[in-house]
Amino acid sequence: MRLRLTPREDGFYDLFADSANNIVTGARLLVELISDGADREAIAEKMRACEHAGDECTHAILHRLNESFITPFDREDIYDLASQLDDVMDYMEEAADLVVLYKIDKLPSDVLRQVEVLERAAELTAEAMPRLKAMRELNEYWIEINRLENQGDQIHRRLLARLFSGEYEPLEVMKLQQVIDRLEDATDAFEHVANTIETIAVKES
Repeated sequence: MRLRLTPREDGFYDLFADSANNIVTGARLLVELISDGADREAIAEKMRACEHAGDECTHAILHRLNESFITPFDREDIYDLASQLDDVMDYMEEAADLVVLYKIDKLPSDVLRQVEVLERAAELTAEAMPRLKAMRELNEYWIEINRLENQGDQIHRRLLARLFSGEYEPLEVMKLQQVIDRLEDATDAFEHVANTIETIAVKES
């Protein structure tokens, strides 16, 4: 472990934890959104509130970054991590919004599997944030996120194959593809978060 001779600005850790916990809330709202009989408009409104809360977390991190002379790790990595967490929330909120805007009544069953992957990735990311301070026990986190991302890719490909099988009308295909693509973008964004944390851990070791 690198010996530090100067104090560090540790408030970043709480802000990253807040951002990640907000994403967990968003992922669980997505699970509700795609459930049968869900009040999708009400849930989408809650998702928008989560997205705004995520923006506030990101702005708080960047404001602290601009105001801090000493940071717990590289400034560029702090910026990347904050932005990537924000991307996850943005993609999830966009997917929820599209379901409502396009008035999609029934989603393919594998969309639930997509969302379950996101929910698990969100939980793992939130669990990892408190460990940033010590930079310990993070290996399993980024390995599992990578596995989930691979699983998400497979689900996404199966969904695309089904959409283009002739089962759906062309207009419905366009609507559904935008939703599943945004969910896939969110899965990819979780991997970007994990890759950045791995980079930070390597630098700090």
